[in-house]
Amino acid sequence: MSINTSDIHQKEAAFHDEWAKNTKLSEVEVRAAFEALTAPENRFILSQMGSLKGKKVLDVGAGLGESSVYFALLGAEVTMVDISPQMVQLAIELGKSYGVKINGVVCAAESLNVAPNTFDFVYIANLLHHITDRGKLFAQVQETLKPGGKFYSWDPLTYNPVINVYRKMATKVRTEDESPLTIADLELAKKYFADVGHQEFWLLSLAIFLKYYLIDRVDPNSDRYWKRILRESEKSLWWFKPLQKIDSLLTQIPGLRWIAWNIVMWGSKK
Repeated sequence: MSINTSDIHQKEAAFHDEWAKNTKLSEVEVRAAFEALTAPENRFILSQMGSLKGKKVLDVGAGLGESSVYFALLGAEVTMVDISPQMVQLAIELGKSYGVKINGVVCAAESLNVAPNTFDFVYIANLLHHITDRGKLFAQVQETLKPGGKFYSWDPLTYNPVINVYRKMATKVRTEDESPLTIADLELAKKYFADVGHQEFWLLSLAIFLKYYLIDRVDPNSDRYWKRILRESEKSLWWFKPLQKIDSLLTQIPGLRWIAWNIVMWGSKK
């Protein structure tokens, strides 16, 4: 059965337009998205990127713009793209509120409307699981990178039972066409990029989702748990830190690492 990509794009754009319209600039967690204890994926990616001063960064599917603004604050020249016009506008305004300029482009990730061979880094956060033709996206990313440039992405995996239950419950805060990543997606990336690597995050530390539901009684359709975690303080997470340390060991074990919540992938332009 063929998939109508155009219909999916329209639904994704409408969903994220509505999200942007209902989001205040003051609610966007720019620094927490990269510095919080509950942002291990982005902290890892930053450690791999090194200095961003003077680098050209393409932020694909940038959403609210947290990552675009953060990269700009670190001295990067940032272009962000998103399928949602309202998200692009929000990200530009967010940048202005932080005193940085963001170049915004409205387009689908599979048809990047940016110059080829331009970017030192392409950053793709929480997007691949929204994409039907991931090979087409990888080809587009490869084309936009400078020779030797690198991409970094992070997305949910499909194998964790806790997250799979959450997905079935949180139907109003995510889109219906989402498809979490599998091992096959890692193998697909290797067809387009050199030196592909991966690191997984969140196993025992996913207990924070259970806490929100069972103890705090937070309706999974009233608050996005994956955004809520960024509002936690170091003090409130005293119990969380040991679990995260254990996770750093468990996610090194072949097989077991695949039932983590999220995977970070990276690779270089061939």
